[in-house]
Amino acid sequence: MKISEVIQKMKKYHRGIAQGKPIDDATTRDQILYGNPDQECTGIVTTCYASVDVIRKANACGANLIISHEALFWNHGDHTDWLEEAQNKTFLEKKRLLDETGIVVWRDHDYIHSGIPMNGGYVDGIFHGVMVTLGWEKYLSCDPARPMIFEMPETPVKEIGRQIMEKFHLTGLKMLGNTEAKVRKVAIASHILGGDNDMITRIDQEDIDLLISMELIDFTVSEYIRDSAMLGMPKAILAVGHFNTEEPGMEYMVHYIPEALGEAIPCRYIQSGDMYEFMIA
Repeated sequence: MKISEVIQKMKKYHRGIAQGKPIDDATTRDQILYGNPDQECTGIVTTCYASVDVIRKANACGANLIISHEALFWNHGDHTDWLEEAQNKTFLEKKRLLDETGIVVWRDHDYIHSGIPMNGGYVDGIFHGVMVTLGWEKYLSCDPARPMIFEMPETPVKEIGRQIMEKFHLTGLKMLGNTEAKVRKVAIASHILGGDNDMITRIDQEDIDLLISMELIDFTVSEYIRDSAMLGMPKAILAVGHFNTEEPGMEYMVHYIPEALGEAIPCRYIQSGDMYEFMIA
């Protein structure tokens, strides 16, 4: 099967509707980011980010298609004209590696978030994978199409942190707020980027105790959680990181690729790696 056919079958397997409209292949982020798709697919690697090490490992295991959730060249939309113009050295070396290996990188972002088939409907493929990896299916308390809110027995914040580190294969994570608290209602936060009044209102009105965050900045939600904790409330954040949080969804993809393709093509997941190292005083 050609790589181009693999990509088309993966798109067809997903729901393909975002914000109430069919995904437009001309404008979606889910483009072939690099390589020639008109070659036979020798193997597939799924990952959150096609880093230099992931490309090397994919090549070593005989795969020539990487399905990545995020962009390849460090910007929204994966534009490379600015890098070409500046003759950016890291860009040129990564491009050379891709040319040498003949690997194709296809981004699956909008499609996987639009939904994968599940129980007669569709669920967000990334956050379903996160839920399954954590074993939190029985705690889900929101629309299963996008599992983001969980109500569980009272559990120490640090115990949840240890579970995430173990199951996501991380070397550490950041904590803030009342980290000694026991919490019941946990939310996987979407983007926390600066204009976060709605998120603060949700935390208050929906009695959310713990946020598992992708991005985290030092103002808005972080300040709010710290003040809440200082007032004795069981409010905390586990700052896992954007790629680290979404990575399990790409690991889960390996389970349904054979069904999507209707053909056995070697497929494996390669973690793009914990983005952070931690130095403790």
